[in-house]
Amino acid sequence: MSNEEVTLQQCATRWVLMIRPAAFDYNPETAVTNRMQKPGAGQSSALSEFDACVQALHSEGVMVCAADDTPQPPKPDAIFPNNWVSFHEDGTLVLYPMQAESRRRERRPEVIDAVVKQLGFKVTRTVDLTHYEASGRFLEGTGSLVLDRCNRVAYACASPRTHPDVLDDWARQMGYHWMLFDALDRNGVPYYHTNVMMCVGARMAVLGTCAMSPEDRGRVIEKLEMSGHDVVEIEYDEIEQFAGNMLELAVWDEALGDARLLVMSDAARRSIRPEVYARLSANTDYTLSVPLPTIERLGGGSVRCMLAEVFLPVRARAT
Repeated sequence: MSNEEVTLQQCATRWVLMIRPAAFDYNPETAVTNRMQKPGAGQSSALSEFDACVQALHSEGVMVCAADDTPQPPKPDAIFPNNWVSFHEDGTLVLYPMQAESRRRERRPEVIDAVVKQLGFKVTRTVDLTHYEASGRFLEGTGSLVLDRCNRVAYACASPRTHPDVLDDWARQMGYHWMLFDALDRNGVPYYHTNVMMCVGARMAVLGTCAMSPEDRGRVIEKLEMSGHDVVEIEYDEIEQFAGNMLELAVWDEALGDARLLVMSDAARRSIRPEVYARLSANTDYTLSVPLPTIERLGGGSVRCMLAEVFLPVRARAT
């Protein structure tokens, strides 16, 4: 196995958890901090968008555990599981503190059981950070955290949903360094999650530098470049169409062997400037874009938010 294949396996996974929605809707509680949500009709379209996304990922060789949401109690944001749980290569399961009370209902043991049964994840340790909810401190999974898994660095933009105390606790327990910065939309409002303006892959990093102060921009770019990433800068128009909300996954290709697949939405793909897309394509093997207009409009999140990565131990991968 080449060094590049080893790096890819450490940085990306081909196993993901997704939640098939049962009560997807615009959530006014989360809209207080998520300015990307827009109220409206069309909730029934979310299910067809979800199923088409699952099928598209399957067709590229991504292994999807599609667990069903329950209609009661209503969980309008259950389609975004990466905010409340993460699955790590050493068997660590992390449960995260969520700002919205309506989102805390999404933490269901049946979902974790489905990942264990269908994907073979074995829980060896649980890091439960949900007690921070009682003191009003939150860290919403890999929405709040954009992880450089190869170099053990967690990037996070400060927001009401991302508290430095919880970030520090998470990093100490998980063996990561962390870098906190400010990122504001064009109206000066903090982005609710880091993953709407930043994505880190094995060889590249997408970064909404327009949203950052010169000081923060400089130190984040320096850190990324020192770790060998080609920093691809995106603008507000691209961020607003979820161009920062991408995820690099691992796939197997007959010709290439282990390969990189960069997943994004159709809206993101259409918004990206040609020179940006050229650099993304140069740093990944394939790209996949999926249409998610209803989910993006009502939920204020895109494809990356829908995918909770599941990292399996090497032995489990081989079986």
